[in-house]
Amino acid sequence: MGEVVGPRLYSCCNCRNHVALHDDIISKAFQGRNGRAFLFSHAMNVSMGPKEDRNLMTGLHTVADVYCLDCREVLGWKYERAYEESQKYKEGKFILEKSKIDKENW
Repeated sequence: MGEVVGPRLYSCCNCRNHVALHDDIISKAFQGRNGRAFLFSHAMNVSMGPKEDRNLMTGLHTVADVYCLDCREVLGWKYERAYEESQKYKEGKFILEKSKIDKENW
């Protein structure tokens, strides 16, 4: 069996566009709109929707929906601002929903 070459990636479940690196996962213990979600330090090949305030499980945050750059599938959101001091670590980070991404090069 051949060895896998290249980094372990996550891709859009709809079009297979690469959207995140496994090494950029901060936590797998997050909740998205449709179940489990991962917190990433970075995302790639995505675009952002308009910023809006949302009341999430951990309080009020300013977030922007994250879309696949190729097919426009909503993959999750980006934390733009956290109003609670204990949640500030999320600012600038990305939530990608497990149901919206697939593993590649595993």
